[in-house]
Amino acid sequence: MKQKIAIQGIKGCFHHQVALEYFGENIEIKECLSFDALVTSVFDKTVDIGVMAIENSIAGSIIPNYALIDHNNLHVIGEHYINVNHNLMVLPGQRIEDITEVHSHPMALLQCKAFFKQYPHIKLVEGADTAESAKKVKENQLLGIGAIASQTAAELYELEVLNTKIQTIKNNSTRFVIVKTENSVLSKDQINKASLRFELAHKRGSLAAVLNVMSDCHLSLTKIQSLPIIEEPWKYAFFVNVTFQEYADYEKAVTLLRIMADKFKILGEYKNAMK
Repeated sequence: MKQKIAIQGIKGCFHHQVALEYFGENIEIKECLSFDALVTSVFDKTVDIGVMAIENSIAGSIIPNYALIDHNNLHVIGEHYINVNHNLMVLPGQRIEDITEVHSHPMALLQCKAFFKQYPHIKLVEGADTAESAKKVKENQLLGIGAIASQTAAELYELEVLNTKIQTIKNNSTRFVIVKTENSVLSKDQINKASLRFELAHKRGSLAAVLNVMSDCHLSLTKIQSLPIIEEPWKYAFFVNVTFQEYADYEKAVTLLRIMADKFKILGEYKNAMK
């Protein structure tokens, strides 16, 4: 039986690329128009698993997604990184001189703006999504119209790639998390990364004390993100990612952090995907 995987966006988007790279081809994709819809489909078990972007090396954290995972008690069971490469694609047989318009998501257009300065005859047109722009070119057989999207979209919608990696900043990496309603089933010897959530009293040195415990227990802090607690003004929840060599070190840290921090929660224990 194929696993049902929820993604944000339509087939051909970067979430779809992650699902294919992480799970392989033998999956069933559910397209979701928003992250809220994605989480709902995981929570009500319409799908088995969700794939969610969580942070980008240029734009930073996707903060609302931290709250979605936390508030819906989802568990992070894995992670996956991809380099976001934008490609210019058209219906087969066309040259860049034939193109008068290029459609894509506003962020993709912005990231590729420098490339198009050498082609002043091309008008950049904002669309709802990178993959959707590619799909429209294919379905409507739009001659003279190009799209900026992923290689996955080009293959899916049978478009010809005229130029690859046209984004200005070449090292543009996005981290995605794999979420479920149940905990990971990995053995302890496979787990070397964890996502944690906790709150701290608003007093001097409280965060420093927590960070010292992590350091003393040989945990490496790879991410820390604060998020306001809506119901309690000027109080924050902290979301952290830690990596470790020995699970026993991590267990010791968790024991201490449960005592030191308020509303401590393990969001996920999984395998570090950073190479």
